[in-house]
Amino acid sequence: MKLVSYKTEDREHLGIYINGHIYNLNSCDKLIPDNMNEFLWGGDELMEHAKRVNGAIKSGKLEAKEELFYELTAPVPHPTSCRDGYAFRQHVAAARRNRKVDMIAEFDQYPIFYFTNHNAIQGPGEIECMPDHFRKLDFELEVAVVLNKKGRNIRAAEADSYIAGYMIMNDMSARTLQMEEMLLNLGPAKGKDFSTVIGPWLVTPDELEQYKTSPKEGHTGVTYNLVMKCHVNGVEVSSGNMADMDWTFAEIIERCAYGCDVLPGDVIGSGTVGTGCFLELNGTGLLNDANYQTQWLQPNDLVEMEITGLGVLGNIIKKSNDEFSILGLKK
Repeated sequence: MKLVSYKTEDREHLGIYINGHIYNLNSCDKLIPDNMNEFLWGGDELMEHAKRVNGAIKSGKLEAKEELFYELTAPVPHPTSCRDGYAFRQHVAAARRNRKVDMIAEFDQYPIFYFTNHNAIQGPGEIECMPDHFRKLDFELEVAVVLNKKGRNIRAAEADSYIAGYMIMNDMSARTLQMEEMLLNLGPAKGKDFSTVIGPWLVTPDELEQYKTSPKEGHTGVTYNLVMKCHVNGVEVSSGNMADMDWTFAEIIERCAYGCDVLPGDVIGSGTVGTGCFLELNGTGLLNDANYQTQWLQPNDLVEMEITGLGVLGNIIKKSNDEFSILGLKK
């Protein structure tokens, strides 16, 4: 099942996407709330209601009216929080090699994550960026999950049952801002907090059964053989696979929930897949060829991310009319 959030006349709704059409779930089953956040708090019970509606429409047993005029938004428009992991060893190792530092041993000891701005979540469409963001503006190709159960001190062996579904994530990054502020050892803030893109829909785990594969040796949890690609202006710039995750979402959730509550509506990203951003690609290119032409996102660029089973997430990069620069305020 593919769950979507969408707007009609500036009001948000919850729907399902079937064969190119969107149907409002609340109009088909009044027990289902008309927004994603309330739906996620309903856990498995409301999920089963939605699956019955989905099956009835697909089989022709339920004649539902499709939405004709709508704006697709982020599937989870208002997450309770947004964390991003660091699950792909290939990306971490390449980034460190390009900086001429050794691979960090701690990567293989435990999964890590950081909190990003859950109020800067976006879906398909335009991304408005400030002048400082265009100082090495980057995409990051990732998978994300959203939870639909409250939990605390969850073990990895049971953590997959907390996942409502999967979606594409583009963890937008302003690299000059990011690198300057991280010199102070607090982690990314202004380099990350302006936009995190998820979508185009939330795909429930049952739809991905055919792609299920084993986690890497010594790890616990579900993973999938999903090809991940990113195109910029129609040119493929990145290619990887979700199966290359070293740390599973189950293991990341286990760490997230240690000593604190995770909640329905929490979004968790995988971290960048290998080759999944210009920072890594440019670094590798320059390491092999001093004359390599680096690339960063520019105004009016079209960024399209495609992941097997999860769809295509498209965004156009736009430049703000505001010329204000915080980099210009440095003492």
